[in-house]
Amino acid sequence: MKNICVIGVGYVGLVTGACLADLGNKVICLNRDKQKMENLKKGILPIFEPGLEEIVRRNYEAGRLDFTISYDEALRDAEFIFIAVGTPSGSEGEADLSHVTQCAEDIAKRLIRPVIIVNKSTVPIGTGDWVADIINEHKINDVEFFVVSNPEFLREGSAVYDFMNPDRIVLGSTNRQAAEKVAELYAPLQAPTIITDLRTAEMIKYASNCFLATKISFINEMANICEALGADVKEVALGMGSDKRIGHAFLGAGVGWGGSCFPKDVKALAHIAATHGCHPQMLRAVMEINYDQRKRVIQKLREILGNFRGKTIGILGLSFKPNTDDMRDAPSIEIIHMLQHEGAQVKAYDPVAMNNARKILNNVTYCDNPYEVAEGADALILVTEWNEFKQLDMARIARSMRQRVLFDGRNIYEPEKMRELGFIYRGVGRGYNANGQPL
Repeated sequence: MKNICVIGVGYVGLVTGACLADLGNKVICLNRDKQKMENLKKGILPIFEPGLEEIVRRNYEAGRLDFTISYDEALRDAEFIFIAVGTPSGSEGEADLSHVTQCAEDIAKRLIRPVIIVNKSTVPIGTGDWVADIINEHKINDVEFFVVSNPEFLREGSAVYDFMNPDRIVLGSTNRQAAEKVAELYAPLQAPTIITDLRTAEMIKYASNCFLATKISFINEMANICEALGADVKEVALGMGSDKRIGHAFLGAGVGWGGSCFPKDVKALAHIAATHGCHPQMLRAVMEINYDQRKRVIQKLREILGNFRGKTIGILGLSFKPNTDDMRDAPSIEIIHMLQHEGAQVKAYDPVAMNNARKILNNVTYCDNPYEVAEGADALILVTEWNEFKQLDMARIARSMRQRVLFDGRNIYEPEKMRELGFIYRGVGRGYNANGQPL
């Protein structure tokens, strides 16, 4: 059993702390928000993540997991300190490292024993060296410490599973022994481990996320070409993905990616590259294609409805992806803003994200279920592919709408079946002409 402190209780910090405790370690999570930490002790989580509530409760009751607002308490016995705080985008797309800086200074002032500091937050290349410099500058006691970069590869909606079943563990440090000690924490997971230097480990994280975002933007560009030429992007993706060099993952055309990682990481790497004399044209194109996808939704509906003044538009799904309540950079936000700007009344439903949506989306009628959204609507837009939307009674939906216009932003419905029910159907890259007929 190792003594571990995790600073931060967001998606990365809370999942990391709970799962490390579940592996048999003594973990204390640190955050300055007293109410949030009291809620966690009661089993009330600040985020929705499948399986996380159970693992937090189980390990808290077993005494392996605790929560505090006190740095002194959290760091007193720590052998490993995980930094898992937010690194949001700055005004120019750069990563805002103010929280990481504050952590490094607070740690430095309280070092009383040798410790390994693990950067779990997604940080620009060179941050590990910079954290070490801050700690050396501010530390009061002459205590040995080492910094290890350990980027996370957790998907919201399956973060607990991803932690416990990793494809690989990436560790970077100037001291291999320190990296190997962190590797021992993950030994029960029996995952391939890559040990490298600090900057390479940090770059692996950015390169991985940017590649996945690129793959989604690529298939969305192919979808737009498919529409122009009369091809079906779902079949194209199936054919492409069957090539083992390509694979099926992240080849779902839709209204684009969002969330806490892809948008800020692509922006951050593009900013880092540009400020170091590189020309990240592809990263910029990846972002441009992604945001254009949201505008194409409005364009397609406008072609059918003429304009949105006095029209009621229903939105199915608000979170940026299923199985999470995360609204950060969710495509629904921009889509709803564009609709409202052009005079539409918007109704919406999401299984778990409506409380978060209410904080950022005004003048929206939030409904109790998808059928209520459809009542009297001139069009429905499916934005998030929650499983419950795949099994809706679409005949009932059709009967309750004022105009049977359906924009399937995730291609989860069969176009022929939707047309048989009387819908004017539009998908993404499905290859239909302006009358909704196959080309």
